[in-house]
Amino acid sequence: MDAAGRTKTSFLFGVDFELSEGFFIENPLQQSEILFDMEGTGNGAAAAEGGSFTFVASPEEYSRYARRFSHVMEGLRYGNSFLTNLTIRTPVGTGLSLKELFLRSRAKYRLYVPGRFVCFSPERFVRIDKGRVFSHPMKGTIDASVENAEETILNDYKEKAEHSTIVDLIRNDISRIAMGVRVNRFRYIDRVETNDGAILQVSSEIEGTLPDDYLENLGTLFFELLPAGSVSGAPKEATLALIREAEQGPRGFYTGVAGYFDGSILDSCVLIRYIEQAEDGLYFWSGGGITANSICEKEYAEAVRKIYLPFT
Repeated sequence: MDAAGRTKTSFLFGVDFELSEGFFIENPLQQSEILFDMEGTGNGAAAAEGGSFTFVASPEEYSRYARRFSHVMEGLRYGNSFLTNLTIRTPVGTGLSLKELFLRSRAKYRLYVPGRFVCFSPERFVRIDKGRVFSHPMKGTIDASVENAEETILNDYKEKAEHSTIVDLIRNDISRIAMGVRVNRFRYIDRVETNDGAILQVSSEIEGTLPDDYLENLGTLFFELLPAGSVSGAPKEATLALIREAEQGPRGFYTGVAGYFDGSILDSCVLIRYIEQAEDGLYFWSGGGITANSICEKEYAEAVRKIYLPFT
C-alpha cells in the first residue's frame, strides 16, 4: 500500500479482523475474479433485478448467546472494557450463490471473493482524500417499522452512550495519524432497505488532516487504525482479549476492512453484513455492541435482526 501510494497505482485490498490474512490487487479494474463496488466505483455491475428467492436463517439458541453475553458483562463489570462488540455466526440457506447475492444486493459497499465470502456493507471505515481523512462509525440499529423509530433510538440512553464511546475511540484512533481531529456530525440516521423491511442505523462523521507525505505512507497510516473500533470496542486491546475469550474462535474477514485506492482517493468499508462460504454451507455473521446497560434479550434480537439480504 505504501509503494502503490507513492506511485499513485490503483489497488483493491482487504484484511481480516485478526490482521493475519489479507489480499492486495494492483489495477483491480483490469480483473473480474474478485468483484467490488465502493459507493459506485468498481468492477461490479449495479444491483440486478431478480425473481423470487429463498432465505432461511437458523440463529444460535438464545441460551448459548446468553452464556457469551454473561462473559462479556463480567468483563465490563471488572472494568476491562466499556464497550464490547459480540457476534454470532448463523447458518443460512438460500438458492442463490455468493456471486448472485453480490449481483442482486444494494449497499454502499459490496465485495465478492469467490469461494470465501460476499459482503454488502453499509458502513464506511475511512475515506482519505486531498490530505484529509474521514470516518463514519455506525453504532445503533432499530427496525424502521417501530413507532417513532428515529426519535426512539436517538433518545435511548444506552444507544447514545454506546455511540459516544465509539466516536471517542475512533477520534482517538484518527488522532494517531492526523491533526485537527473533530466530529463534524454526531448521530445522524441512515436508512437501509432489506428483504424484511427497512432498518435505521445511527452514524457520526469524524475528520482529521493528514501529514503532507501521507500518500508515501498510505498503508502504514491505515494500519495504525486497525482493527476497526466500531466492531471491536474500547479500550481496544483489553476488549480484543475479551472478544477472544467470549467468541472462542477467529472471525476471519468478518469485521475486517476492505477498500479501493484509485490513485488519488482511498475509500474503505467495515466488512459487516457478511456471508461466509464454509465447507458445510453458508454462514451469516452479525453482532452488536454490549455495554453495562445492555439487556441480553434486546442484544440477541438486534443481532438476529441484522441477518438480512439487502434486496428490495
